[in-house]
Amino acid sequence: MSYEIVKFLHVIGATVLLGTGAGIAFFMVISIRSRDPALVAHVCGIVVLADMVFTATAALVQPITGLALAHLAGWPVLSGWVLVSLCLYVVVGAFWLPVVAIQVKMRNLAQNARDQHEKLPEAFWRLYRIWLACGFPAFFSVLVIVWLMLTKPGF
Repeated sequence: MSYEIVKFLHVIGATVLLGTGAGIAFFMVISIRSRDPALVAHVCGIVVLADMVFTATAALVQPITGLALAHLAGWPVLSGWVLVSLCLYVVVGAFWLPVVAIQVKMRNLAQNARDQHEKLPEAFWRLYRIWLACGFPAFFSVLVIVWLMLTKPGF
C-alpha cells in the first residue's frame, strides 16, 4: 500500500477519534445536565454504540497505520516523537477502556431509573465523575499525539 493511502487512513482515524471523542463528551454532558433519566438512558445507549462502531474501529486502525507510516517513512519506532506518541497511545487506552465499561454501567443505571420512574441514583453520579476524570487525560493525550504527528519534533 502506498504511503499516501496509509497516511490518508491514519489521518481519517485520528479525525474519527477526535470527533467522536468530542461529540460523545458533548452529548453525554448535555444530556446528563438535564437529569432526565429517559434522555440520559437514550443518549448513553447511543454513546455506547458510537464508541463501539467509531472509536473502537479508529483505535484499532491507528496503531496499524501509524506503524506502517513509520516503516514506510523510515522513522525509528522506538525513539523520538514516534515513541512518545506510542506511549501516549497506551495512556489513551488505559483511560478509554475503563470509560467503555463505565458508559455501559451508566446506561444500565439510567435505563433502570427511567423504567422505575426514579431519579438517577448516586452510583450513576459516582460513575459520571470517574467518566469525566478519565475522559480528560485520554482526550488531551490524543490532541498531543496529533500535534506530534503534525510537527514531528526532533527529540
